[in-house]
Amino acid sequence: MQLSTNRGFAPTNLTEAIQFSDMLASSSMVPKAYQGKPQDVLVCVQWGYEMGLAPMQALQNIAVINGKPSVYGDAAMALVQASSVCEDVEEFFENEGSPNPIAVCVAKRKGRKPVIAKFSVEDAKRAGLWGKQGPWSAYPKRMMQMRARGFALRDAFPDVLKGMITAEEAQDYPEEAKPVQAKPANPLDLVAPKKVEIIEETFSQDLDVEELAVEDVEVATATVATIATDGAFKLFVPKKTEPHSAYETLEAWQAAYEDLADKTAKAGKVEPRLRMTALREFKEANEATLKGIDTVVRSVHTAAYQKRIKALGAAQ
Repeated sequence: MQLSTNRGFAPTNLTEAIQFSDMLASSSMVPKAYQGKPQDVLVCVQWGYEMGLAPMQALQNIAVINGKPSVYGDAAMALVQASSVCEDVEEFFENEGSPNPIAVCVAKRKGRKPVIAKFSVEDAKRAGLWGKQGPWSAYPKRMMQMRARGFALRDAFPDVLKGMITAEEAQDYPEEAKPVQAKPANPLDLVAPKKVEIIEETFSQDLDVEELAVEDVEVATATVATIATDGAFKLFVPKKTEPHSAYETLEAWQAAYEDLADKTAKAGKVEPRLRMTALREFKEANEATLKGIDTVVRSVHTAAYQKRIKALGAAQ
């Protein structure tokens, strides 16, 4: 990684970017939304790079809110003012002291007519924002200012902001509704789903309890749902040649893999050293599938594995 005198460390290729994201995701110094999520860190840093934000600036000022990538209003203003195409940005209030004050933002781009955006109390009421619990109740004037600013800057400088909305605006959008699964035509399908077999397995037994030299140990019991036994993605446990379960999608396989690894790491009555060995063998048993996963996604599993090993190492 290269070190710039005013921008700090920055990755120069994909390998460095993945390592950099893993390191930041394991730090408590980054926002909680990015902790333990190296793939989100990587995407955020890339967004920041395209907008002109250094990696740490991007992590502090870019957020996904209600499913929308956004940048905080102060960062949007900083990006615009730092741009060579910006002539000036002016903000003020009209009709202060009246029942309907209006926030105004005038964005002036070089060689263009000024873009004027306004947001009034009446606008906030129509949008259902006025008096809304949260920032709109605590800082209504500030929120009106951010709305006017966001509209003006996006209209005048879309190339600078790369189409991003302000985080303050994104917070006011309703959360995206999750799709409702349609009911099957035959109600009996709810009672007896096809190609689904629930298998109760004690993970420690698969790892050979005798070899671990632990007697009468209670360990986590992993319930593995085998979705279509002919699934393309097979989950293996150490010392077994036949797969424990198979999944039709990679997402389902990943969820089962992480769930089993997590239960193994938390098998409290097994010595940390033996749990570390079990995790390593479990990872090696599934190495073929892990190597076939997208590099960014694989880094998530690597970070989770390293985090568990580190925690167990500290517990010895």
